Amino acid sequence: QVHLVESGGGSVLPGGSLRLSCAASGRAFSTNAMGWFRQAPGKEREFVATINWIFVTDYTESVKGRFTISRDNARNTLYLQMNSLKPDDTAVYYCAAAGGRFATSRRDEYHYWGQGTQVTVSS
Repeated sequence: QVHLVESGGGSVLPGGSLRLSCAASGRAFSTNAMGWFRQAPGKEREFVATINWIFVTDYTESVKGRFTISRDNARNTLYLQMNSLKPDDTAVYYCAAAGGRFATSRRDEYHYWGQGTQVTVSS
């Protein structure tokens, strides 16, 4: 059975940093694209970042230059380094594994999801 488990969320002041991790188990995802999404209260889940099987990355415009997605295939783990955090970044963050190799921002192309980790940015 496949599990994706996020960790690293928490509360931080504006301008602060957090590093999210997503540990996968049950199968290897080294040849799958992986991604991060987030969902703020009252809003739909939105794409944040994706990384494909050869480490090519893509980001939503609002996090470019602040967030970095990475993966460690040996550890079957996905990461999201978040710097210069803003109150608008407050959300539950989800990691996901796509069905294919190619990076994508489409939710329906992700087959496996974690349970989410809360990130709160507030003064």
